[in-house]
Amino acid sequence: MRFGILGPLEVTGAAAPTDGGREPSYAPQAAKLRVVLGTLLIRANEVVSVESLIDELWPDAPPRTATTTLQVYVSHLRKTLQSADPEGGREALVTRRPGYLLRVGADAVDALAFEDLSRRGHQALQASDFAAAADLQRRALALWRGPLLSDTPHGPVLEGAAVRLAEARTTALDERIRAELHLGLHRELVAELQELVAEHRMHEEFHTHLMVALYRCGRQAEALRVFTALRQTLVEELGIEPGPASTRLQRRILEGDPALTRAGGRAAGPGAGTTAGTTAATAGTPAGTGRTPGHDGPPATVAGTGAGARTGAAGWSAAPGALPAADPCFTGRAEELNRLERMVRSAPAGGCVAVTGMPGAGKTALAVEAAHRVADAFPDGRLYLDLRDGAGHGLPPGAQSVLERLLPASAGPGAAPADGAPQAPRVLLVLDGVGSEAQVRPLLPALRGAVVLLVARRVPAGLPGLRSVLLGPWRPDEAQRLVGLFTGRAGTRPGALGGTAALDAGPGLGPDTVAEIAELCGRLPLAVRTAAAQLAARPHWTAAVLADRLRDEGGRLDVLRTGDVDVRARLLDAYGACPEPQRRAFRLLSLLPPGRFGARQAAAALDLTEARASAALESLADERLVAVDRDGCHLPELLRLLAVERLALEDPPEVVRAAAERVCRAYAAAAAADPGRVSDSGARGLVRLARTAYGAGLWALAVRLTDALAGWVPDDGEAVYALGLDAARRCADRSAQARMRRSLGELAWQYRRVEQAHELFSGALELAREAGDEEEAARAQVGLAELCLDAGESAAAAALLEPALAALSAPGRARGRYEASRARALLALAHEGPESARAWFGECLELAGALRDQRLEVYALRSLRALSLPPEGGSGPASRAVEIRPGLWRIHPAGVPT
Repeated sequence: MRFGILGPLEVTGAAAPTDGGREPSYAPQAAKLRVVLGTLLIRANEVVSVESLIDELWPDAPPRTATTTLQVYVSHLRKTLQSADPEGGREALVTRRPGYLLRVGADAVDALAFEDLSRRGHQALQASDFAAAADLQRRALALWRGPLLSDTPHGPVLEGAAVRLAEARTTALDERIRAELHLGLHRELVAELQELVAEHRMHEEFHTHLMVALYRCGRQAEALRVFTALRQTLVEELGIEPGPASTRLQRRILEGDPALTRAGGRAAGPGAGTTAGTTAATAGTPAGTGRTPGHDGPPATVAGTGAGARTGAAGWSAAPGALPAADPCFTGRAEELNRLERMVRSAPAGGCVAVTGMPGAGKTALAVEAAHRVADAFPDGRLYLDLRDGAGHGLPPGAQSVLERLLPASAGPGAAPADGAPQAPRVLLVLDGVGSEAQVRPLLPALRGAVVLLVARRVPAGLPGLRSVLLGPWRPDEAQRLVGLFTGRAGTRPGALGGTAALDAGPGLGPDTVAEIAELCGRLPLAVRTAAAQLAARPHWTAAVLADRLRDEGGRLDVLRTGDVDVRARLLDAYGACPEPQRRAFRLLSLLPPGRFGARQAAAALDLTEARASAALESLADERLVAVDRDGCHLPELLRLLAVERLALEDPPEVVRAAAERVCRAYAAAAAADPGRVSDSGARGLVRLARTAYGAGLWALAVRLTDALAGWVPDDGEAVYALGLDAARRCADRSAQARMRRSLGELAWQYRRVEQAHELFSGALELAREAGDEEEAARAQVGLAELCLDAGESAAAAALLEPALAALSAPGRARGRYEASRARALLALAHEGPESARAWFGECLELAGALRDQRLEVYALRSLRALSLPPEGGSGPASRAVEIRPGLWRIHPAGVPT
C-alpha cells in the first residue's frame, strides 16, 4: 500500500492493475475523509491527537458531535485501507491515546521518500559529489505532482506542512541546479532558470544561478540585466537591496573573474566540502574552480589541474583547486596572446614570463587564456596561485603545502631526485597578483621543471631570464569590434570579437557607437565592460545616452562605477602604491594636454630639467601610471582624469596655477617657434591650454595660445575665439583684439551670418588701424572683400584686395598673403578668365610651400587642376563649381557657399 500526498491525494494497493495498466486508486472521495487521512500521513508513525484532527476538520467552529463524527471518519478510513491492502491495511490505522496513529513504511509515502532523497542529495553536495547530488535531488523532485494535497482542504496542520514541504522542494531545486552548474550543464539550465526567476521574482539564489549560467555561456550583458531586474523588484516591493552574495557575483561578472567560469568547484551550501575537480578524461569539462560557482564564497587561495588531481567515484575528487577556465567574454588581444604563447612554449625549465600592465587591462584573463592554449606543452599539469593574500611578501597561507603535494620538485631548494627517479615534471605555474620579486624568487630553486607565468602590475626586477608582455588598452581596430560585450555575446577566442553579435545588436549599438564608448573609456577592458554593465543595468538608456554621459570628463569616472566595481578605486590602488614624489609628478602631468608629450613638456609641468623629468617619467612608467613608447609618453585617458581629480584635491591652488603657467608658456613658445599650421591633435591641445590660461587669469598667454591655432577651427570655435577676444581686451592688446574679431568674422561668414561677419571684419579693421598693425588691417580687408565677392560686388572686392595685397607682400606675412591671393584668384575666375586665375592659384601654391602647410598646398593643386577641366554645363566662368576654401564650395562665383 502506497500513499501520494505531493499533489492530489493518492492511495494505491496490492490489487491487480486495471485494464489500462494503472493501479486502482483507493483515495476517499469525501473531502473530510481526505483531510483526516492527509493529516495522519503528514504525521505518519506519530500519534495525532483528537483535538488536532478536529481543528483540522473544522478550523473555525467544530460541531458538538465533532468527536463522534471523527470516529465515524476513522471507521470509514479503516475500510478504505483494508480494501487497498486486505492483509494489513485495517491494522495500519490504530487508536492510540490521545488520538490515532497511521503506521506506514519509510518508502510508502512520497513525502517521506522525497525528504530522504533530498537529505541524501544535500549530503552529497556537501561532500562535493555533484553527480550524485544532482541525481538524488532530481529523483526527489520527480515525486512531486503538484502542491501538497492539492485536492484537500487545509487546516492549520496541513497548511503548515504545505509551507514546510514547498520550501523543502525549493531547496532541493536550488541544490539540484547548483550541482548541475558544477557539472558544467549551464547551457542546459538557462531556459529552466529563466522560467524560475519569472516565477520566483524575489528568490535571489535562482537569479544568481541564472547569472552564472548566462555568464558561462558568454552572455555577460544578459547576466547583468538579471541582477538589475532582481534589484528593481527588491527595491520596489520590499525597499531593500540585494544581499551581499548577489552583489559580489555582479562585481565578479563585471571584473571578468576567470574563476567564475569554472564548473566543478566548491559546493556552495553551509558547511560546504572541499573543492572538487574533474579531469578532461572523466568529465569532458574544465576542472574545479578556486571560487564558489554558487557565487557567494570567498576566493580560494590555490587552484590547479593536472598531476595533482585524482579521480574517484563518479569521476570526482577533492582536488586543491584548478586553473580557472578561460573568460567566456575574452575579447581581442590576438597579437599579445600569440606573443605570450610563444614565450611560454619556448621558456626553459625554471624560466619566467610576465604579463604586466596598468590596472584593469585584463592581465589575469590574458594569462589564463594563454595557459589553456599551451596545455599540450605541459603534460604534467598547470597550476594557479593567487599571491594577493600574501600581503606582498612570500606566499599566502597554505600555498607551500599545496606546492609540495602537487609538485614533487618543490620539496625544497636543492632537492635532488633519487637514483633512477624521473626528471622533474613539466608544469606551468601561473602566479597572479605578484607584488614583488621576494614572492617569486624563493620558489624558483624548488620548481626545477616548472615554467612560471607571472601576472603583475610592475615587472618584478631581478628575476633571471625574465621575459615580459606589457598589456595596454585595446587597440583602436579592436575597439571597433566590441559590440559583443554590449549584447552579451562577446567572442571567447581571438578573432571572434563579437562574432555575429552585431547582427542582433540593439538600436544605436553599432560598431561606431561602441568604438566611441571604448575611446571614452580609454579602451581599458575593465572600463569598457563596466560601461556595458551600466547600459545593461539601465534599459531606459540608449548607447547614445551612455556616450553622452561619458563625454563629460568631470563625471566620467562616476559613470564607470556599478555595484561594487569602481574603476576609479582600481586606479587609485595603483596611485596609492607609489611614493609621494611620484604621485605629485603624476598629478602635475595632468596639466599637459591629452595626447603624447616628451621630456621637454614634462619638465615644464614638473619644474625640472629635461634630464630629471625624463627620469621621473621612467619611474612613473614602471608604476604603470604613464605609458611610454617610441613616439613619446602619454597619460592613459582614465589615469589622466584621475590625475586631474587628485590635483584639485591634493595640491594648493597657487601650486597648480604656477605649474599651469609654466606649461602654457612652454607650449606657446613651441608654437611660436614653428608657426605653421598645427595638427588636429596639437590644435586641440592648444585650445585646452588656452582655456586653462584664461581660467587662471593669464590673459596674455591665453591670447598667445589662441593665436597659435593658426586658423584651425575647433568644434566650439566661436567660444574659443570669444575667450581670446575677452583676454585681449583684459590685457588691452588692440592688435590681438583685431585678430580675434577677424577669426570670429571668418566663422560668422562660414555660418552665413553675413551681417555679423561684416560687423566683425569692420571692427577688426578699425582696431588694427588704431594699433598701427598694417598686416592685420590688410587681413581684415581680405575678409570684407570676400563678403563683397559673395554679394557679386566685384569692383568693391577689387578695391579692398589691391591695398591688402600690397601690404601683405612684406616679408613674414606669407599666411595673410596666401589668403589675399586666394581671394584674388576667385575674383579673377569670375571676371578675368581661367588664365588669370591660374596665375593667382600658382602664387597660392608657392606660398603654401613656404608655409609648409600641406592642406593649403593640396587646395591650390586641386584648384589648378580644376582650371584645366572643361566647364560643366556651359562655356562661361559662372557655370563652374568653385572650391573657394579647402572643403568649401560655391555653386558659381556669384552664388553662396554650399
